[in-house]
Amino acid sequence: MNFIVLLLVLWVEKFTGWRHRVQHDALWLRLLSRVEATPRLAPRPWLMLAALLLPPLLALALLLWLLQPVAYGWLALPVHLLVLLYSLGRGDVQAAFGAFRDAWRREELETASLAAERDLQVRADSPDELLPAVQERLGWRAHEAFFAVIFWYALLGPLAALGYRLLALTETHARGQSLQELAAQFRHALDWLPARALAASMGLVGNFVAVNRVLLPELLHWQQPAERLVGAALRAAGECQDAPRGDMGAASLDELWQLLVRAALLWYAVFALWSLVVG
Repeated sequence: MNFIVLLLVLWVEKFTGWRHRVQHDALWLRLLSRVEATPRLAPRPWLMLAALLLPPLLALALLLWLLQPVAYGWLALPVHLLVLLYSLGRGDVQAAFGAFRDAWRREELETASLAAERDLQVRADSPDELLPAVQERLGWRAHEAFFAVIFWYALLGPLAALGYRLLALTETHARGQSLQELAAQFRHALDWLPARALAASMGLVGNFVAVNRVLLPELLHWQQPAERLVGAALRAAGECQDAPRGDMGAASLDELWQLLVRAALLWYAVFALWSLVVG
Protein backbone atom coordinates (compact mmCIF):
# COMPACT_ATOMS: atom_id res chain seq x y z
CA MET A 1 0.00 0.00 0.00
CA ASN A 2 2.88 2.39 0.72
CA PHE A 3 3.96 2.42 -2.93
CA ILE A 4 0.39 3.18 -4.04
CA VAL A 5 0.36 6.13 -1.64
CA LEU A 6 3.66 7.38 -3.10
CA LEU A 7 2.18 7.24 -6.60
CA LEU A 8 -0.93 9.08 -5.44
CA VAL A 9 1.25 11.79 -3.90
CA LEU A 10 2.92 12.36 -7.28
CA TRP A 11 -0.48 12.60 -8.96
CA VAL A 12 -1.79 15.03 -6.34
CA GLU A 13 1.34 17.19 -6.61
CA LYS A 14 1.18 17.38 -10.40
CA PHE A 15 -2.53 17.81 -11.03
CA THR A 16 -4.08 19.33 -7.89
CA GLY A 17 -3.44 21.86 -5.16
CA TRP A 18 -4.54 19.57 -2.35
CA ARG A 19 -1.20 19.68 -0.57
CA HIS A 20 -1.58 23.36 0.24
CA ARG A 21 -5.09 22.71 1.57
CA VAL A 22 -3.81 19.96 3.85
CA GLN A 23 -0.75 21.80 5.16
CA HIS A 24 -2.31 23.95 7.87
CA ASP A 25 0.01 24.32 10.83
CA ALA A 26 -2.07 26.67 12.99
CA LEU A 27 -3.22 23.99 15.44
CA TRP A 28 0.25 22.61 15.96
CA LEU A 29 1.78 26.10 16.22
CA ARG A 30 -0.70 26.88 19.01
CA LEU A 31 0.50 23.74 20.77
CA LEU A 32 4.08 24.92 20.32
CA SER A 33 3.29 28.31 21.84
CA ARG A 34 1.47 26.70 24.77
CA VAL A 35 4.32 24.28 25.46
CA GLU A 36 6.97 27.01 25.31
CA ALA A 37 4.89 29.18 27.64
CA THR A 38 4.68 26.46 30.30
CA PRO A 39 7.13 27.41 33.09
CA ARG A 40 7.69 23.84 34.26
CA LEU A 41 8.89 22.78 30.80
CA ALA A 42 11.06 25.81 30.04
CA PRO A 43 14.30 24.38 31.50
CA ARG A 44 13.63 20.92 30.03
CA PRO A 45 13.79 20.98 26.20
CA TRP A 46 13.51 17.17 26.08
CA LEU A 47 10.13 17.33 27.78
CA MET A 48 9.02 20.18 25.54
CA LEU A 49 9.94 18.22 22.43
CA ALA A 50 8.17 15.13 23.77
CA ALA A 51 5.06 17.22 24.49
CA LEU A 52 5.13 18.48 20.91
CA LEU A 53 5.76 15.19 19.12
CA LEU A 54 4.03 12.52 21.20
CA PRO A 55 0.39 13.75 21.06
CA PRO A 56 0.10 13.86 17.24
CA LEU A 57 2.20 10.73 16.73
CA LEU A 58 0.28 8.71 19.32
CA ALA A 59 -3.04 9.92 17.90
CA LEU A 60 -1.95 8.86 14.41
CA ALA A 61 -0.72 5.49 15.67
CA LEU A 62 -4.03 4.88 17.43
CA LEU A 63 -6.05 5.82 14.34
CA LEU A 64 -4.01 3.51 12.10
CA TRP A 65 -4.32 0.69 14.64
CA LEU A 66 -8.10 1.08 14.66
CA LEU A 67 -8.33 1.14 10.86
CA GLN A 68 -5.92 -1.72 10.22
CA PRO A 69 -8.41 -4.60 10.76
CA VAL A 70 -11.15 -2.91 8.68
CA ALA A 71 -11.42 -3.74 4.95
CA TYR A 72 -7.98 -5.39 4.97
CA GLY A 73 -6.42 -2.11 6.03
CA TRP A 74 -7.46 -0.19 2.91
CA LEU A 75 -9.36 2.38 4.97
CA ALA A 76 -5.95 3.50 6.24
CA LEU A 77 -4.91 4.50 2.71
CA PRO A 78 -6.49 8.00 2.76
CA VAL A 79 -4.94 8.57 6.20
CA HIS A 80 -1.51 7.63 4.81
CA LEU A 81 -2.06 9.98 1.86
CA LEU A 82 -3.13 12.94 3.99
CA VAL A 83 -0.28 12.44 6.46
CA LEU A 84 2.30 12.20 3.68
CA LEU A 85 0.94 15.31 1.95
CA TYR A 86 1.09 17.19 5.24
CA SER A 87 4.64 15.96 5.85
CA LEU A 88 6.01 17.32 2.57
CA GLY A 89 7.83 20.64 2.57
CA ARG A 90 6.09 23.96 2.78
CA GLY A 91 5.68 26.13 -0.31
CA ASP A 92 6.61 25.45 -3.93
CA VAL A 93 10.33 24.79 -4.36
CA GLN A 94 10.50 25.85 -8.01
CA ALA A 95 8.42 28.98 -7.42
CA ALA A 96 10.69 30.04 -4.55
CA PHE A 97 13.61 30.24 -6.98
CA GLY A 98 11.66 32.11 -9.66
CA ALA A 99 12.52 35.69 -8.67
CA PHE A 100 16.23 34.89 -8.35
CA ARG A 101 16.26 33.03 -11.66
CA ASP A 102 14.65 35.92 -13.53
CA ALA A 103 16.97 38.51 -11.99
CA TRP A 104 20.04 36.39 -12.70
CA ARG A 105 18.93 35.90 -16.30
CA ARG A 106 18.73 39.68 -16.71
CA GLU A 107 22.14 39.98 -14.98
CA GLU A 108 20.66 42.26 -12.32
CA LEU A 109 23.04 41.07 -9.64
CA GLU A 110 21.82 43.30 -6.83
CA THR A 111 18.20 42.29 -7.43
CA ALA A 112 19.24 38.64 -7.59
CA SER A 113 21.09 38.98 -4.29
CA LEU A 114 18.06 40.54 -2.62
CA ALA A 115 15.76 37.82 -4.02
CA ALA A 116 18.12 35.09 -2.81
CA GLU A 117 18.20 36.54 0.70
CA ARG A 118 14.44 37.17 0.84
CA ASP A 119 13.13 33.96 -0.73
CA LEU A 120 15.90 31.44 -0.12
CA GLN A 121 17.75 32.76 2.95
CA VAL A 122 20.97 32.67 0.93
CA ARG A 123 23.70 35.27 1.40
CA ALA A 124 27.00 35.51 -0.46
CA ASP A 125 29.99 37.82 -0.24
CA SER A 126 30.31 38.20 -4.00
CA PRO A 127 28.24 37.56 -7.16
CA ASP A 128 30.57 34.70 -8.10
CA GLU A 129 29.63 32.91 -4.85
CA LEU A 130 25.91 33.63 -5.11
CA LEU A 131 24.89 31.24 -7.88
CA PRO A 132 26.77 28.23 -6.39
CA ALA A 133 25.13 28.94 -3.02
CA VAL A 134 21.69 29.08 -4.64
CA GLN A 135 22.38 25.87 -6.56
CA GLU A 136 23.29 24.15 -3.30
CA ARG A 137 20.15 25.52 -1.65
CA LEU A 138 18.08 23.97 -4.46
CA GLY A 139 19.44 20.55 -3.53
CA TRP A 140 18.71 21.07 0.15
CA ARG A 141 15.19 22.36 -0.42
CA ALA A 142 14.39 19.33 -2.60
CA HIS A 143 15.86 17.01 0.04
CA GLU A 144 14.02 18.41 3.06
CA ALA A 145 10.75 18.98 1.21
CA PHE A 146 10.50 15.67 -0.62
CA PHE A 147 13.33 13.14 -0.58
CA ALA A 148 13.80 12.84 3.19
CA VAL A 149 10.05 12.57 3.73
CA ILE A 150 9.42 9.83 1.17
CA PHE A 151 12.57 7.99 2.31
CA TRP A 152 11.30 7.67 5.87
CA TYR A 153 7.74 7.00 4.73
CA ALA A 154 8.88 4.15 2.46
CA LEU A 155 11.13 2.75 5.19
CA LEU A 156 9.06 3.21 8.37
CA GLY A 157 5.63 4.50 7.36
CA PRO A 158 3.60 7.64 8.08
CA LEU A 159 4.72 8.05 11.70
CA ALA A 160 8.32 8.60 10.62
CA ALA A 161 7.31 11.04 7.86
CA LEU A 162 5.15 13.06 10.26
CA GLY A 163 7.85 13.04 12.92
CA TYR A 164 10.37 14.45 10.43
CA ARG A 165 8.07 17.33 9.49
CA LEU A 166 7.21 18.16 13.08
CA LEU A 167 10.90 18.31 13.94
CA ALA A 168 11.47 20.64 10.99
CA LEU A 169 8.60 22.88 12.10
CA THR A 170 9.96 22.94 15.65
CA GLU A 171 13.41 23.94 14.44
CA THR A 172 11.91 26.70 12.29
CA HIS A 173 9.28 28.15 14.62
CA ALA A 174 10.47 27.51 18.18
CA ARG A 175 11.43 30.68 20.04
CA GLY A 176 13.66 29.00 22.61
CA GLN A 177 17.22 28.32 21.49
CA SER A 178 17.55 25.11 23.51
CA LEU A 179 14.43 23.64 21.89
CA GLN A 180 15.59 24.70 18.44
CA GLU A 181 18.98 23.09 18.96
CA LEU A 182 17.48 19.85 20.25
CA ALA A 183 15.09 19.63 17.29
CA ALA A 184 18.00 20.36 14.94
CA GLN A 185 20.02 17.51 16.48
CA PHE A 186 17.21 15.01 15.96
CA ARG A 187 16.61 16.30 12.46
CA HIS A 188 20.31 15.97 11.65
CA ALA A 189 20.08 12.32 12.69
CA LEU A 190 17.07 11.78 10.43
CA ASP A 191 18.77 13.59 7.53
CA TRP A 192 22.01 11.61 7.75
CA LEU A 193 20.95 8.48 5.85
CA PRO A 194 18.56 9.94 3.22
CA ALA A 195 21.06 12.70 2.38
CA ARG A 196 23.67 10.10 1.48
CA ALA A 197 21.11 8.05 -0.42
CA LEU A 198 20.13 11.14 -2.40
CA ALA A 199 23.76 12.02 -3.12
CA ALA A 200 24.41 8.48 -4.37
CA SER A 201 21.32 8.52 -6.58
CA MET A 202 22.38 11.87 -8.08
CA GLY A 203 25.66 10.23 -8.97
CA LEU A 204 23.79 7.48 -10.80
CA VAL A 205 21.77 9.96 -12.89
CA GLY A 206 24.53 12.58 -13.22
CA ASN A 207 28.32 12.69 -13.15
CA PHE A 208 29.14 9.59 -11.12
CA VAL A 209 32.87 10.23 -10.79
CA ALA A 210 32.45 13.82 -9.59
CA VAL A 211 29.83 12.84 -7.02
CA ASN A 212 32.10 10.07 -5.73
CA ARG A 213 34.81 12.65 -5.07
CA VAL A 214 32.33 14.61 -2.95
CA LEU A 215 30.54 11.72 -1.25
CA LEU A 216 33.26 9.21 -0.37
CA PRO A 217 35.31 11.45 1.99
CA GLU A 218 32.11 12.40 3.86
CA LEU A 219 30.29 9.07 3.65
CA LEU A 220 30.60 8.21 7.35
CA HIS A 221 31.26 11.71 8.68
CA TRP A 222 28.53 12.26 11.28
CA GLN A 223 29.14 15.98 11.76
CA GLN A 224 28.87 16.92 8.08
CA PRO A 225 25.65 18.95 7.64
CA ALA A 226 23.19 17.30 5.26
CA GLU A 227 22.57 20.65 3.55
CA ARG A 228 26.23 21.00 2.59
CA LEU A 229 26.59 17.39 1.48
CA VAL A 230 23.47 17.37 -0.70
CA GLY A 231 24.27 20.76 -2.22
CA ALA A 232 27.84 19.81 -3.08
CA ALA A 233 26.71 16.48 -4.55
CA LEU A 234 24.08 18.19 -6.70
CA ARG A 235 26.60 20.66 -8.15
CA ALA A 236 29.05 17.83 -8.78
CA ALA A 237 26.41 15.66 -10.46
CA GLY A 238 25.37 18.59 -12.67
CA GLU A 239 29.00 19.46 -13.49
CA CYS A 240 28.62 23.02 -12.20
CA GLN A 241 32.22 24.16 -12.18
CA ASP A 242 31.70 27.92 -12.56
CA ALA A 243 29.03 30.58 -12.03
CA PRO A 244 27.95 31.87 -15.46
CA ARG A 245 25.75 34.93 -15.55
CA GLY A 246 22.75 35.57 -17.74
CA ASP A 247 20.82 32.82 -19.51
CA MET A 248 23.43 30.11 -18.90
CA GLY A 249 23.38 30.63 -15.15
CA ALA A 250 19.59 30.64 -15.00
CA ALA A 251 19.45 27.55 -17.22
CA SER A 252 21.77 25.72 -14.82
CA LEU A 253 19.05 25.83 -12.14
CA ASP A 254 16.57 24.23 -14.57
CA GLU A 255 19.13 21.56 -15.46
CA LEU A 256 19.77 20.78 -11.80
CA TRP A 257 16.04 20.54 -11.19
CA GLN A 258 15.72 18.01 -14.00
CA LEU A 259 18.57 16.04 -12.43
CA LEU A 260 16.61 15.98 -9.16
CA VAL A 261 13.54 14.78 -11.06
CA ARG A 262 15.57 11.92 -12.54
CA ALA A 263 16.83 11.04 -9.06
CA ALA A 264 13.22 10.97 -7.82
CA LEU A 265 12.25 8.61 -10.66
CA LEU A 266 15.16 6.36 -9.70
CA TRP A 267 13.95 6.30 -6.09
CA TYR A 268 10.45 5.36 -7.24
CA ALA A 269 11.83 2.56 -9.39
CA VAL A 270 13.77 1.21 -6.39
CA PHE A 271 10.68 1.45 -4.17
CA ALA A 272 8.63 -0.38 -6.81
CA LEU A 273 11.13 -3.24 -6.95
CA TRP A 274 11.30 -3.32 -3.16
CA SER A 275 7.50 -3.55 -2.96
CA LEU A 276 7.47 -6.46 -5.40
CA VAL A 277 10.18 -8.32 -3.47
CA VAL A 278 8.66 -7.72 -0.04
CA GLY A 279 5.11 -8.24 -1.25
